[in-house]
Amino acid sequence: MKIDVKTIDNKAAGDITLADAVFGVAPRADIVARVVKWQLAKRRAGTHKVKSRAEVAITTAKMFKQKGTGRARHGSAAVVQFRGGGVVHGPVVRDHGHALPKKVRQLGLRSALSTKAAEGKLLVLDSLASTGKSAGKTAKLREQLVKLGAENALIIGGAELDAGFVKAARNIPLVDVLPQQGINVYDILRRDVLVLSKDAAAHLEERLK
Repeated sequence: MKIDVKTIDNKAAGDITLADAVFGVAPRADIVARVVKWQLAKRRAGTHKVKSRAEVAITTAKMFKQKGTGRARHGSAAVVQFRGGGVVHGPVVRDHGHALPKKVRQLGLRSALSTKAAEGKLLVLDSLASTGKSAGKTAKLREQLVKLGAENALIIGGAELDAGFVKAARNIPLVDVLPQQGINVYDILRRDVLVLSKDAAAHLEERLK
């Protein structure tokens, strides 16, 4: 698959051939859904907790005598039907993460990349460096992204990101910037356009072939 390479100023900078095995596979929506579910499950803190009958701080004395009151017999006040008592089958601290095979995760990433390429929403830039007087300026970068048609975009750079570019991008709504090792299915899907640097494209081909 051949795709045009552009500069950050939307000028032609040659072209690049992307591997069909990474950017041209038949998308699998079911696999993508599994990967997204796996990602979101790993993000959950799992710190929700309620106290059981054994954990509430309450007297263990019998509430009233067994007979002669006309009421139902009761012992501990920690049971669930009384205010201040424990909770039955409530949430406890736990890990919501689950295992997902590496091959499934890789196929999900290839499917997400191929979907963006098939929809024409994949851009490759020669560099993400911010230079000149406008380096690190949010207004200038916003203008450049509008020209590229990437107002709502996930931008993936090389192993090390340019500090000025990151500084300029962090105040732009709907724009996320990640290093190549941070690319993931969920962030690809939540943004309209995927922007890759040439280094990131090469890294993905090497990683997913």
